[in-house]
Amino acid sequence: MGRVFLVDLEGRVYSCRFCESDLVLADDLISRSFNCSRGRAYLFSNVVNITLGPQEERNMMSGMHTVEDIFCCCCGQYLGWKYVAVQDKNQKYKEGKFVLERWRIIDEVTEEFNLDARPSSSDTENP
Repeated sequence: MGRVFLVDLEGRVYSCRFCESDLVLADDLISRSFNCSRGRAYLFSNVVNITLGPQEERNMMSGMHTVEDIFCCCCGQYLGWKYVAVQDKNQKYKEGKFVLERWRIIDEVTEEFNLDARPSSSDTENP
């Protein structure tokens, strides 16, 4: 096996919970309304720093799909799956998209604002 080169993403990213490798930009999030066997999952248009498993037919809640499992290229942990092909024409939007199980990824917290801040005199409303 050769040397692994990781892609570093700029901006708000979701990372692997196990090794903290960057996986996807928050801007590539399509939907938060997906589910997996262990809870919530997110649908993304693009993911980096992954390896794909073999294609297989899988019967899912929305029907029969051809999918490839997704693994972190750094630590090898299972992260989710990629839709390769779908049978139902109403599900075509999923083709080529990636589903990451929510509990397997972490959201980089941006410090745009301080949650511990107390209102100052300029922040309060006039009585």
